[in-house]
Amino acid sequence: MTPEQHQEAADRLLKAEQTGQQCGLLSLAYPGMTLDDAYAVQQALIRQKLASGRKKIGWKIGLTSRAMQQALNITTPDSGVLLDDMAFENGATVPAGRFIQPRVEAEIAFVMKSPLAGADCTRADVLAATDYVAPSLEILDTRILRADPDTGQPRIITDTISDNAANAGLVLGAERHAPDAHDLRWVGAITSRNGTVEETGLGAGVLNDPVTSVLWLARRMAEYGQQIEAGDIVLSGSFIRPIECPPGTEIAADFGPFGSVSINFA
Repeated sequence: MTPEQHQEAADRLLKAEQTGQQCGLLSLAYPGMTLDDAYAVQQALIRQKLASGRKKIGWKIGLTSRAMQQALNITTPDSGVLLDDMAFENGATVPAGRFIQPRVEAEIAFVMKSPLAGADCTRADVLAATDYVAPSLEILDTRILRADPDTGQPRIITDTISDNAANAGLVLGAERHAPDAHDLRWVGAITSRNGTVEETGLGAGVLNDPVTSVLWLARRMAEYGQQIEAGDIVLSGSFIRPIECPPGTEIAADFGPFGSVSINFA
């Protein structure tokens, strides 16, 4: 793809978000699209949003579970950018019409106290750079159709990455923990929708350790001359399947001693 095509694809995504009308699969519109192309589209999209006054507050990591990687026939996670208007208060209600097809995942969030980057970054570096970890929910949305209506072809990884890794929002729980206070592999959540348990999972579902997920991000960013900044929120990846959230949905995630977090959809 050319830089002009990267911008064209980003414009399609922005229009879909603004109108609430999903666009077609970018993987069909741009055959041969690579992962680098997809991240270039994502960067073009984020540049436009930053130019409109939004601010970056962190990063999300996706496709960290083995099941999701196998579903998309990939062997690596992906990442997206968190912006200030994506943050919702714990227990808040998302206004009707804010998202197109929202879904929610339960995750462990890392909040950083110092920059982190480098191809030689280590697990100890991640822990040293982390201010605290907290229970969180990620709100997913898709500005791209989940499948092409004519061919039935589903979205693939290049579609997802272009679409800012399907990120739309985040919710942090009130609890704060030192990153080494818990074995994060064993931190899990019971996630309910309208009072019914829908999903359960453990942190080990995220690359066997959520710290490994943040380490992957730091090393990947080094390839692009980027770094995780002090103050950034990093969503380390979901350990449950996405839960559909049509209007009237109430989501509550019980992380046990680690805390709790909830969000509602009008």
